[in-house]
Amino acid sequence: MRSEDRAEIRSLGLFRNMTTANFDAMMHAAYAQEFPAQLQLVRQGSRATFLHVLVEGSIELFSEWQGRDSTMAILRPVSSFILAACIRDAPHLMSARTLEASRVVLIPSADLRAAFRRDADFAVDVVEELARCYRSMVRHTKSLKLRSARERLAAYLLKLSVRNGNAAGFALPYEKRLIASYLGITPESLSRALKALAAEGVHVQGTRVTLTDRDRLAALAGLDELMD
Repeated sequence: MRSEDRAEIRSLGLFRNMTTANFDAMMHAAYAQEFPAQLQLVRQGSRATFLHVLVEGSIELFSEWQGRDSTMAILRPVSSFILAACIRDAPHLMSARTLEASRVVLIPSADLRAAFRRDADFAVDVVEELARCYRSMVRHTKSLKLRSARERLAAYLLKLSVRNGNAAGFALPYEKRLIASYLGITPESLSRALKALAAEGVHVQGTRVTLTDRDRLAALAGLDELMD
């Protein structure tokens, strides 16, 4: 494993407060691996044998049922997944695949659980991380259930603008099919929603989006600190 990979993992809030001895013990069998795009790393229903930490690339977390699948989350570096299954020694509830060539560090879940029992500060940070993920999932679920497709898309575009330094113009970070799946709509519905948002100051050319009336778009999205 590269020293910079180890340093990036150590800097994560999840691992930052561990004692050096406990961190070293947890990482003694960890290793880094590079994966090509569109490779499935985790299959739902399988036992969680490793905590995965994404250090380069991007990962889609998705669920499957009766021939259908839905995007649950999209991860960028540096982030861990799927912590809850590893702590509980339980089957994965979601699958994971690379969206592009990615570098992932794999930490044996048995060593993770041993560190959780030994290191009180680490245990607190695990609870904090699980709580953060839970609240993020609740916010996303509320948006899916309470907003229309057009409102969800408006809120998503505003978040992308913030992520790009409040820029009025930015590129969509993923293909439209993936964005539609994350927002809980079909690709056709996404295309219709994008066209409908032209009246709210949203202009799309290919993958490039320009927002000319952020206030009007924010009013449509109904941004709420308990949802966004």
